[in-house]
Parts: sequence; C-alpha cells; structure tokens
Amino acid sequence: MPPPAPDSRSQIPLDTPQETNRFPCEQCGADYRFDPAAGSLTCGHCGHSQILRDTSEHASALRELDFKAALSHQLPEAEMEVTRVSSCPNCAAQVEFSNETHALECPFCATPVVVDTGENRHIKPKGVVPFQLEERAAHDAMSAWLGRLWFAPNGLQAYARKGRAMEGIYVPFWTYDADSQSRYSGSRGTTYYVTETVMVDGKSENRRVAKIRWTPVSGRVRRFFDDVLVLASKSLPKRYTDALEPWDLSALAPYQPQFLAGFRAEAYAIDLEEGFREAQAHMDRVIERDVRFDIGGDRQRISQIDTQLSDITFKHVLLPVWLAAYKYRGKTYRFVVNGQSGRVQGERPYSAWKIAAAVGLGLVALGLAAYFGGQS
Repeated sequence: MPPPAPDSRSQIPLDTPQETNRFPCEQCGADYRFDPAAGSLTCGHCGHSQILRDTSEHASALRELDFKAALSHQLPEAEMEVTRVSSCPNCAAQVEFSNETHALECPFCATPVVVDTGENRHIKPKGVVPFQLEERAAHDAMSAWLGRLWFAPNGLQAYARKGRAMEGIYVPFWTYDADSQSRYSGSRGTTYYVTETVMVDGKSENRRVAKIRWTPVSGRVRRFFDDVLVLASKSLPKRYTDALEPWDLSALAPYQPQFLAGFRAEAYAIDLEEGFREAQAHMDRVIERDVRFDIGGDRQRISQIDTQLSDITFKHVLLPVWLAAYKYRGKTYRFVVNGQSGRVQGERPYSAWKIAAAVGLGLVALGLAAYFGGQS
C-alpha cells in the first residue's frame, strides 16, 4: 500500500484540530493514533496496529519525586523536558505545539493561537491515564447530557450533535503524598438535660432543656495522604474539572508519549508550589475532621491544630478529557467529558423562549386551578 499524500492541514482553517504528537506507521508512513478501544496505536490509513511497550513491570517509572528537591531545583535532569508552548490570549491555556505546527485553534475556547518562539522547561509527566472512551462515545454522552437540559436552546443541541469533532486533551494534574502528625487542643462537649420551669400563657410548665458540659482535651492524630489530586490547568473553570471526579488513579500507566498520539496535551499553568498550597488546604480539612473524631463527645471545639508534614512527594500526571467548544450566536459554550468514565460537565445554556413558555404554562395552570377551585 503506497504512503498517503502529504499532509494538507497547513492549507485548512484554524478551527481544524491539529495533532501535537505524531508517530509514523511502520507499514505505510501515515500517522498512528492511540486507539482507546484497543489500547494500541492504530494507523487510520492502512489499519496497521502497534502494541505499546508493556511498562507494568516497571513500577519505578511511577516512583514519586521529592517535593523539596524540586523546589530547590535539584531534580535529576532526566525528570525535566523542554517543549514549545504558547499561552492562549483568551483563556490562558498553555497549548503545546509540535515542531511542524505554527498556528491552531485553542481547544478550550476556540480562539486562534499562533505559536511564539519561546520554549518551556518543565517537569516531565510521570504517569498518564490513557483514554478509555472513544470520541463517538464521548460525543453521545455530551448529546445525552444536553438532551436532559430542557431549557437549552434547540439550535445549540442540534449544532452540538451535528457539529465538528471533539478534541481529546490530556489535562495536567499534580498528585501529592505526605505523612502528617498533628497535635491539637480543644474541648469536648457532652450533652445533658435539666428541667426548667417556664411560664406559658400565665401557667407554669416544666421543660427539659439541653445543656453542654465542656471538658478541655488535647491529643495527637496521624494520617498518611496518598495521591491528593490538584488540577494544574487554568484553562477550564475548576468547577467543571472538579465535577468530572472521581478518577481511578489505579489506572495510571508510566508515561509514554505514544499514549498522546493523535491527542493534544496541555502544559501545566499552576506550578508545583502553588498546587501544593491547594493540596495542603485539602489535607487541613481532612485533619480537622480527624481531630473532631478523636475529640469525640456530642460537640467539639478546636482551639489549635499544629501539623507537621514530612516525606512530601509528588507526581505530574495527565488525565484524559474530551472537550468541545462551540460558538453559537456569538457565545462560546464549553463541554468536557471525562475520557475515563464518560461523566459530562459544561456550560448550561438557557433558551429565553423556553423559559418564557414554561412561565406562561405555569401561569395558565395556576389560572385554571384557581378557576376550577372557585367553581367547586
């Protein structure tokens, strides 16, 4: 089978997705694409497949990295990489470019992005959850989600169903591990009841009244935190990506660039230290819950918690998201689909006429109810 004609994407509009990671087919020279269904690289031209290298026995490939070493710029050089990244002028997404790509459309907000000449040196991904959901299934999930939104404009629903292809994006996250030991002081509240006499309408009544007896307490709690997940992207509203959870991180595979064949990958915009502040806030909430449980009683008051974290480690991981950014009547609507579970989130568009119709029907129903109620 002869190799395909030269790639013509340089002559097509910017709103056509372009691939960042390209791997030539060993049989015909066309581009492989990672196939979520088969878990292998598949050539769209000749159908040839290539099995990915098995890394399941190489557990060290997912070994955690030392947090303090990273902050002091002492990570091994093998853990770093340099890529060409440009920032979207509209949503600030860090879009990676291949050496052959000079312009594309931002997959997060549909804004044209032109590559600059700068390079970005950053921590390599350590692990990746490969796409498990094919584009057709992701599109069906999004259409079904839109179909359940009764107030969504019909035009947008039809446009989304018949619109262009969705884009597969690997979104950057940090995971953090840490050992915590916390000393606390506070008070334990124990409920007891007393009988009090009160006057009601000029008559005395006996009532049981709840009281709280507070006892000073102190103690220690300890917890190991494993894979506290923090979004490292600023391109999508955090409420969308948080709502895509849960992620099954047991499916993390050691990073291979072949997993990205046919997909795009976003560089992290939230650095390691900033991400850890969010992770620490999560840890603090869990530790407070542990302290309340340790205090016991019916009520708890916490005066102070002093936490020491040790053995802090991290990973940079990529998680799969199918994304669609549709421009409809001058407004951009974004939808994201968890590429592992199929969970959908996105902007909730509203149709003014549907809302008006619903209000009108409601008023009619109230009027009829009042009319027939008056007749009975």
